[in-house]
Amino acid sequence: MLETHVPPRRRTVAVRIGRVTIGGDNPVAVQSMTNTDTADVEATAAQVRALAEAGSELVRITVNTPEAAKAVPRIRERLDAMGCEVPLVGDFHFNGHKLLTRFPECAEALDKYRINPGNVGRGDKKDPQFAAMIEVACRYDKAVRIGVNWGSLDPELLARRLDENAARPEPWPLEAVMRETVVESALESARRAEALGLGHDRIVLSCKTSAAPDLIAVYRALAARCDHPLHLGLTEAGTGLKGVVSSSVALGVLLAEGIGDTIRVSLTPEPGGDRAREVRVAQEILQSLGLRAFAPTVIACPGCGRTTSAFFLELADQIQSFLRRRMPEWARTHPGVERMKVAVMGCVVNGPGESRYADIGISLPGTGEAPAAPVYIEGERVTVLRGERIAEEFRRIVEDYVERRFGRGAASNP
Repeated sequence: MLETHVPPRRRTVAVRIGRVTIGGDNPVAVQSMTNTDTADVEATAAQVRALAEAGSELVRITVNTPEAAKAVPRIRERLDAMGCEVPLVGDFHFNGHKLLTRFPECAEALDKYRINPGNVGRGDKKDPQFAAMIEVACRYDKAVRIGVNWGSLDPELLARRLDENAARPEPWPLEAVMRETVVESALESARRAEALGLGHDRIVLSCKTSAAPDLIAVYRALAARCDHPLHLGLTEAGTGLKGVVSSSVALGVLLAEGIGDTIRVSLTPEPGGDRAREVRVAQEILQSLGLRAFAPTVIACPGCGRTTSAFFLELADQIQSFLRRRMPEWARTHPGVERMKVAVMGCVVNGPGESRYADIGISLPGTGEAPAAPVYIEGERVTVLRGERIAEEFRRIVEDYVERRFGRGAASNP
């Protein structure tokens, strides 16, 4: 018998980050990052809240100036006043050692620090500046993500590895040296952090690249050489369809192999675009692999010459939007609804079958078919809709079904 395969997760230590724990037996967490000026308390708090409401379980904010560092505790206070408990991650480059030391309120308000080993310092400054950040993390018992980026590798480490490679009888290709150096930088920094007193269970690692094949190779190597939780994501996924596809391919391959404990889809939004889109893409990746469920699944056919019009496509979009709108409330009051499957089909070829296999479905008439839309609930045809109000009537049927199956009275009315 064929069974749906959900990949076994790689065994990792569990790392607590505020109210969220990643790694161990915990589900893969979704996170995102603001693009506001962190010094703008109101704008940053508003975007953090929007990302959290979209489903981001951790939100990272840039901490790059004294003004940004001063704003962090006020952002935390503003979020708490709004009832938004999402953990905040501080993103530090170049001057993190100064900001964390100079502004202890910032250090305490954050739940995790992101440190890039390639941007901590150069030469004799690198080790003491890295140590300063780790010592603050130890003082306030904060988790740390050691996040290596392909585009900002430690130049001294890379230079040594390139020299060593040049001396080999058969030198590796440049890409192979880069991949190995990325992994080595993360592992070496983690060992250094532990030597400075940071607990093994306070460290998360990431090794980001901008190309899917490199990312897959790097994380396979990293996963084989440590038990730290791993944060997955392309460092610059790109815009639009390219960013969605690149992230889906790279993260999908790794997650299907059981690699990855938290993910971010780093989409470049269009001007004025919705920052929360990257959260929804991350959720869809996890849901498509069967790793998590965030919202009911809408099954809809793509349309063909058999379909009379685009009405069924419009209905599918309306139903998807309707379910998304209702999920914030349903998530609190209707447990289990996120696993519901809704079919919106366009003709008789697959319409009745897909509708029967879904929890609830509708099969709209195609070209030459009778102007009737049968509705199926849990495999049984329960009614046939006709006329101009099919969409409205079907939404009402869906709402009634959700209440009956997942509402407070569901246990007494199976």
